[in-house]
Amino acid sequence: MKTYFLSDIHLGFPNREKSLEREKLLVRFLEEIRETADAIYFVGDIFDFWWEYKKVVPRGFVRFLGKITEITDSGIPVHFFSGNHDIWFKEYLSQEAGVIIHHRSFTTNIYDKKLYIAHGDGLGPGDAKYKILKKIFTSKILQWGYTRLHPNTALGFGHRWSKNRGKKEKEIIFFGENKEYLMLHSKNLLKKEHFDYFIYGHRHLPMIYQISKKSKYVNTGDWIGNFTFVEMDRAGIKLLTYRNAIIEKYDKNIKVQGRNPHGGI
Repeated sequence: MKTYFLSDIHLGFPNREKSLEREKLLVRFLEEIRETADAIYFVGDIFDFWWEYKKVVPRGFVRFLGKITEITDSGIPVHFFSGNHDIWFKEYLSQEAGVIIHHRSFTTNIYDKKLYIAHGDGLGPGDAKYKILKKIFTSKILQWGYTRLHPNTALGFGHRWSKNRGKKEKEIIFFGENKEYLMLHSKNLLKKEHFDYFIYGHRHLPMIYQISKKSKYVNTGDWIGNFTFVEMDRAGIKLLTYRNAIIEKYDKNIKVQGRNPHGGI
């Protein structure tokens, strides 16, 4: 049996047609792994934008959500971590699809290994501008006010804002372990507590990197340009590409990539 990790699928980006291609590929992947899955972790930015109303269901993604519900109904736990694009998860997905929602970092033991799991946005030193922005986004007053907008207005604005942010990103660059904020964050945590693996998304930079003698930094990559996922069993951890990414590569002008040591999109 195995545990799977993936992130940064950004369903809805850059348009319905391209998003639907990825969604169908993702559903196929989930169907293939369900027989061997102990658990599945989606480490943030599953959706390019997500907002919930008490009585209104966001349009789209029915294939994905249906497959997730099948998996949780069969007894396999599925974890959703909120990212900087889908930070507004509430109770809808947990009640209707049976997923376990995480809004903060999560520590757990899997196959006798200790894991620290988080999307990665706002962690580590620096990036003060985004940290302020995140506090604003998580404000209950702001959320109450935004919910007062008509769904067509609120969701339309949110999707446009998310899409425009993705278009501005530049080619991804690895800045080295002494400049990558998530690696610095991990090393700081190791001063107080041991973890075998630190698993993040956000950077769209798939890698397994040894940050100490007994600890590894793992980034799951993304499902826009890399189509990568992490597979863990008792023998260890692997970073894999699904079916050699057999899906059309998107135009470079709209490919979502990281742009600084801290950020994804």
